[in-house]
Amino acid sequence: MANSKSAIKRIRTAERNRLRNKAYKSALKTLTKKYFSAVETYTAEPNPENMEMVNQAMSAAYSKIDKAVKRKVLHRNNGARKKARIARVLKKATAA
Repeated sequence: MANSKSAIKRIRTAERNRLRNKAYKSALKTLTKKYFSAVETYTAEPNPENMEMVNQAMSAAYSKIDKAVKRKVLHRNNGARKKARIARVLKKATAA
């Protein structure tokens, strides 16, 4: 256990940040999975309604990634890599 006031405060701050980061990362995983399932649905049955679902899911995932990077939950390059992975999946689905 911490002995000084500053160490106790750092423990509280670290715990608060850990919970905030966990929430962002969890939401990010959820949005990414929804996007991948939307792309899978679009690949099985390509129509404008399914494409609209894909675009909405992509927009939500991109937005959450950008917010996580802005709040330093993710590193810039990590965010860029996640966005590139999302875009690559759609490009592969539309090409096939």
